[in-house]
Amino acid sequence: MNSISAVHKPRIAVLRPPLHSPRLLGQVRERLRYLHYSLRTEESYLYWTRWFIRFHGLRHPREMGKPEVEAFLTMLATERKVSVSTHRHALSALLFL
Repeated sequence: MNSISAVHKPRIAVLRPPLHSPRLLGQVRERLRYLHYSLRTEESYLYWTRWFIRFHGLRHPREMGKPEVEAFLTMLATERKVSVSTHRHALSALLFL
């Protein structure tokens, strides 16, 4: 047996502080700051989150799933013709939610 596979690394639980903001974007901002993301990343993730919500008629992300994410990313690639880097950044923002 491979010695690397025999060693099991314990998973570290990510502790999240209680969120004080009642609104989704405020909660996203709090989590980003708690995890020490840069201010520019915070601004960008909030931008993509707003656009995603507006694209789907102001539905809460909790009500949406893979089909809605795929539709949004497809629109960015086909209609907006964003770069691969921009596309990946939008995906990262949605995965953060």
